[in-house]
Amino acid sequence: MNDARVASIREELEREFEPTELLVKDQSQLHAGHEGAKDGKGHFDVTIVSAAFDGHNRITRHRMVYDALAKMLQSDIHALRIKALAPSER
Repeated sequence: MNDARVASIREELEREFEPTELLVKDQSQLHAGHEGAKDGKGHFDVTIVSAAFDGHNRITRHRMVYDALAKMLQSDIHALRIKALAPSER
C-alpha cells in the first residue's frame, strides 16, 4: 500500500513543482510500533530540487510542500521529512 502512497506523493510534487530531482522514500518500517504509526498513515522522506524554491527560505519551502500534499497529510501521511532545494543549491 505504501508503494501507492509513494507514487501519489511523487505525482503531486511533480505536478506542483516540476522538479529537476525528486526522491521519495517510505520510512514507515522504521517506525513500526510507534504511536503515530498505529493509525495506518506512513512516514516519508522527500528530497526535491525545483526552481519554484528559488528566493524562498527553508520554512517557506516546507510550507509549499505541505500545501501541495495537504490532502494526503490528512489521510495517508503521518510524518514527512523534507529537504527542499533550489537548483543553484545542488
